[in-house]
Amino acid sequence: MTVVMVEDLDPESADAGVPAHYGDPMREQRTLATAVGLVDRSNRDVIAVPGEERASWLHTLTTQHLSYLSPGQGTELLVLSPNGHVEQHAMVTEDGTTTWLDTEPGAGKGLLKYLEMMRFFTRVEPRDATAEIAVLSLVGPGAADVIPGLAEPEINAVPGAKFAAGDVPPGATSRYAVRETEFGLARRVPLGIDLLVPRAQKTTVIEKLGVPMAGLWAYEALRVERHTPRLGWETDHRTIPAEAEFLAAAVHLDKGCYRGQETVARVHHLGRPPRRLALLHFDGIATDQPPAKGTPVTREGREVGFIGTAVRHHELGLIALAVLKRTATDQLMVGESVVALDEH
Repeated sequence: MTVVMVEDLDPESADAGVPAHYGDPMREQRTLATAVGLVDRSNRDVIAVPGEERASWLHTLTTQHLSYLSPGQGTELLVLSPNGHVEQHAMVTEDGTTTWLDTEPGAGKGLLKYLEMMRFFTRVEPRDATAEIAVLSLVGPGAADVIPGLAEPEINAVPGAKFAAGDVPPGATSRYAVRETEFGLARRVPLGIDLLVPRAQKTTVIEKLGVPMAGLWAYEALRVERHTPRLGWETDHRTIPAEAEFLAAAVHLDKGCYRGQETVARVHHLGRPPRRLALLHFDGIATDQPPAKGTPVTREGREVGFIGTAVRHHELGLIALAVLKRTATDQLMVGESVVALDEH
């Protein structure tokens, strides 16, 4: 098996440390789309938050409704700036003694710094657990056959919908089933099942699972197809949650005050955000090289957005997630290439 690491192809990539592919990226994509494959995402940062007040404490600091979070539940959350800009995004996994937050490579330091700054006298002990825990992802329709017994992930169609008194759903806007397995904590998510495994046992777990390996390129292609944003790729310093489609999964619009809530509420109730997440198709492009993250998208010579993640998809060809001005709907260009907007 030929293993090509991300850093072999892009030494500056934030995704260094995991395989980009195992010799055939298109075959790996088809495996993830039609069956099940295992993706090494162990470059993700992990923060552990033990302590008896962890749920109520995280509830006050983040966009998610976490005060009723209990063992066997997961969700997503954001940390916003005072002006409502996205600073952090994390996946949440609760095991009964610790809340585990896994986030983008390199983002854990900033998240931990913020949590430590906000501890005061709260009975919590946040720490960097990246050296302890590695993330592996079973991706594809066959993931539930490998780790059975996890309910389908639930993401509310209408973010912030009102619930009956006393019936605020644990996990709030997104609810992901979690359970302990012989491999580690398993969390059901839209693309499959994430495993939080002891890092020292990562190789052993991979061997025990016996699932075909797929690289990060294949994972990213399916993520882009699904319009799933990624912190630092589909966000910049002025992104608000509604612009990058974070609301449904990571923001509860009916919870109490948190930093940046005013901006979230104002945009949600008074008007649409100035930018939006869009899927672009590069029809008839002459090169196989996807444009780099941050490449401008233009219309009639004027910049109207930027490329977040561009990938070569096994069915759709060259596609990209981009953040665009809401009014930019046609005549879009990336460099010298004409791109089509997917209105799905």
